[in-house]
Amino acid sequence: MEEHIFDYQFRLILVGDSMVGKSSLLRYFTEGIFDDSCEPTMGVDFFARLVDIKPNVRVKLQIWDTAGQERFRSITRSYYRDSVGVLLVYDITRRKTFEHLEGWLEESRLTIVPHKAVYVVVGHKSDVESERQVSFKEGRSFASNNGFHFFETSAVTGNNVEEVFCTIAREIYAKVHKGEYLLSDDWDGVKEGTNLALCQPIKVRETAALKQDHCGGYGSCC
Repeated sequence: MEEHIFDYQFRLILVGDSMVGKSSLLRYFTEGIFDDSCEPTMGVDFFARLVDIKPNVRVKLQIWDTAGQERFRSITRSYYRDSVGVLLVYDITRRKTFEHLEGWLEESRLTIVPHKAVYVVVGHKSDVESERQVSFKEGRSFASNNGFHFFETSAVTGNNVEEVFCTIAREIYAKVHKGEYLLSDDWDGVKEGTNLALCQPIKVRETAALKQDHCGGYGSCC
């Protein structure tokens, strides 16, 4: 019997305005560190991590970090279609980033069709409470009105970072289990697992230019 290092691969994408902290959120999740020297993402970056979403079910999250600047939108749009999960990220200290969520949501929905992605709304930088411009209630209301989960997170303290990715992974898995997402060679949103013998553990962060798929660091959602 062949041993598999993960059962499924889910492709996620983070979208939102520039400098809301998408890259720092991903670095904390995949590397366990806070990097306050993050520069704006130029185009797209790639991250990966393995998570245990329930006993004996391990999922590889292939996560794409997109640039928020308008000049990169034509590049980032091409990464929407093959995503099964979308994190809509805003900065709680910059109200405009919250107001722009509706546009990011509409753009992603139009691009991902005919598939329907799982969404999570993320209010980032919850550690900077003194500079808050968007209330928790407002963020939760936007998510609730659209039928999405909502979290406030911090890459400084680690608050809710794990929970965000675990929640979206579990919801996607539930839909796969119900048959709402079918495995297809024409769509990279959900893929079957990879044989252990073919996987070489390496550094989890890669650039989008690299096409070869590798296993990332281990982690647990449970």
